[in-house]
Formats: sequence, structure tokens, C-alpha cells
Amino acid sequence: MTSRTGFFVLSGVLLLVSLVCVGEGIQLVATGKPLGIGIGLCAFVIPVIGVWFLVQTVRFGRAGERLGRELEAEGGLPVDELKRTAGGRIDRASADAVFARRKAEAEAGPTDWRNFFRLAVAYADAGDVPRARKAMQHAIKLHDRGASPAAVD
Repeated sequence: MTSRTGFFVLSGVLLLVSLVCVGEGIQLVATGKPLGIGIGLCAFVIPVIGVWFLVQTVRFGRAGERLGRELEAEGGLPVDELKRTAGGRIDRASADAVFARRKAEAEAGPTDWRNFFRLAVAYADAGDVPRARKAMQHAIKLHDRGASPAAVD
């Protein structure tokens, strides 16, 4: 299953669970009992939080894809230079070496979103998904502000 397919399956499940929560919330509120009303109102909050997270994830994914397409058009996408094991897994030492180079590039050009995009890819290759996400969020912020090496001069 690809990431995109998994995302759509999980999104559908989230929406289905949200509908069930709302239905149960309506039934609990309809009991007229204070405890039922309280729990029913809480059941309305759960889908709101879930849908909010879903929307944020979609926005993040679209923004990352937009940056990737722009970087590809410029010819600046990072080249896959990682060594792999016989089973196809990324060699840790290779990922660490690429990561060190990408981190140095980002530190040398802290206002260029391209460096942080490539750093996010290096973090992901090294298996550090939370930092990859933060680096990509930073790249998106820099891009949306219009920061680039030319804009700093």
C-alpha cells in the first residue's frame, strides 16, 4: 500500500468514526440527562479535532508537494546518492554523511527554503521523521515569505 493510498483509507476511516461519534453524541444529548448531555457534547468535540488534524495534514502535504515541484522545475531536487543494503534498505552511515552535508548547507544558507527542503529529505532518509517534518515546515514558511538568497541581498 502506498502512502497516498494509506492516507485516503485512514482519512475515510476518520470520517466514518466522526459520523459515528456525532450520531452517538446526538443520541446521548437526546436522553435529556445531564451526564448524557455532557458526554454527548464531548462526542461532538472529538470529530472536530480529528478533522482539524486531517486538514492540517492535507495542507502540509500539498505545500510540501508544491515546493518539491518547484524545486524539480529548477533542477534542484536532491539526488538519491544513498548506498543501500542488499535488501534495499538505506545504509545508515551513508544517510548520516548526506545528512551532515545537508545540515551544513542549511546552516550556511538559513534563509533559503531549498536548503531546508533538502535537509528535510535527509532527515527522512536518516529515519528522523519528526525533525524532517519540522525542517519541511520551516522550508514552507521561508518559501511563503519569499525568502531566498537573492531576497536577502
